[in-house]
Amino acid sequence: MIRKVLIANRGEIALRVLRACRELGIPAVVAYSEADRESLPVRLADEAICIGPAPAERSYNHIPAIISAAVVTGCDALHPGYGFLAENALLAEICEECGITFIGPRPQTLRALGDKAEARRLMQRAGLPIVPGSETPVRDASEARRIARKLGYPVLVKAAAGGGGRGMRIVREERELATALQVAQQEAQAAFGDPSVYLERYLERPRHVEVQILADQHGNIVAVGERDCSIQRRYQKLIEEAPAPDLSARVRDALHEAAVRGARAVGYVGAGTFEFLVDREGHFYFTEANARLQVEHPVTEAVTSLDLVQWQLAIAAGERLALRERDLAPRGHAIEVRVTAEDPDRDFAPRPGRIEQLVWPGGPGIRVDSHAYAGYVVPPHYDSLLGKVIAWGLDRAQAIERLDRALRETIIDGVPTPIPLLRRILQHPDFRASRHTTTFLAEYLASQQS
Repeated sequence: MIRKVLIANRGEIALRVLRACRELGIPAVVAYSEADRESLPVRLADEAICIGPAPAERSYNHIPAIISAAVVTGCDALHPGYGFLAENALLAEICEECGITFIGPRPQTLRALGDKAEARRLMQRAGLPIVPGSETPVRDASEARRIARKLGYPVLVKAAAGGGGRGMRIVREERELATALQVAQQEAQAAFGDPSVYLERYLERPRHVEVQILADQHGNIVAVGERDCSIQRRYQKLIEEAPAPDLSARVRDALHEAAVRGARAVGYVGAGTFEFLVDREGHFYFTEANARLQVEHPVTEAVTSLDLVQWQLAIAAGERLALRERDLAPRGHAIEVRVTAEDPDRDFAPRPGRIEQLVWPGGPGIRVDSHAYAGYVVPPHYDSLLGKVIAWGLDRAQAIERLDRALRETIIDGVPTPIPLLRRILQHPDFRASRHTTTFLAEYLASQQS
């Protein structure tokens, strides 16, 4: 049984977890930095505690401050949200030692999946198809050239210790490799504190499909559907939908089975996502596992009526999964867009500042997850996400129309957002016909500049 939860995160995910705790009658404490003192989760919380100054390394990424906050406020559980320390094995281990329930996978699972190269090896041993690549992180440019020649260009240089597009570079010719390797290593060191990178063959125009899983402490694992996240810029997702459109039943079932098999191979407990690239012929390849809740989890909730955060809490409390096949079958279609304080006309540069006016949409089939409000000052220290607009419809066409209508109704003054671009994507014939791939947005933006 969980008596009190420390929410060790910020923004919309902190508010999302707070709401789940309240519905379950579990007291929760919101941990915040000085920059987030006036944020909505803090203002709505029954109890909140400051864990340090604005820089993340001194607050949201500072394990001693977070553990101290849990102890001082009498919390016996900790929800890490996503980002920051959500997949940090050391935090999970210290929680265990301090008698605090970490609402996420076990430390050994986080370590195994946190090293992307090691995760590839584990999944390959479990029988999941893997994109051809280096078995271990590459040591230098000479080794990288040898591996790349064997794989064949283009190749992808990829950080071993993280994801989210940081420490990743596409290399199409050998003369580009040394520079790409150096830049990727520098980015990986800055983002994850580990410069290790490995090489993969780069797949041209695949789709990015991920499978949501839930796993309890008693060995029960279920696949809670899949999501298509192919609309992305530099590996950062902009639009996600569930279920993934135009997947055959054979491929869908195989993806679900592979994700469950992968989760079982690492003793997974909690909510997580196994990510795959799917080519035009329906062949798919494991890329990584995210051992946490995903930003895009609401689209799965919309088509299943499950509350994934409440299931995280239930699993952490030792409850068994009691989901039947009909609980997992998707009903209708859902699409989510991420609304950020970024300027697409200036290469998506973050633009923090004061929101002068804010009106979120409503109406049938619309959900908004956001921590922003009129008068809120978007801080420059963190991710620029303002909120997520999610539309549900009886089918994909209706979900698209509802989402487009919702974005038309959204008013945000004071900071730029990508809403006009998102609407153009929703109206694009290739997106409407499900012909989009991971290269769609880059190609679309390039066509607008020519």
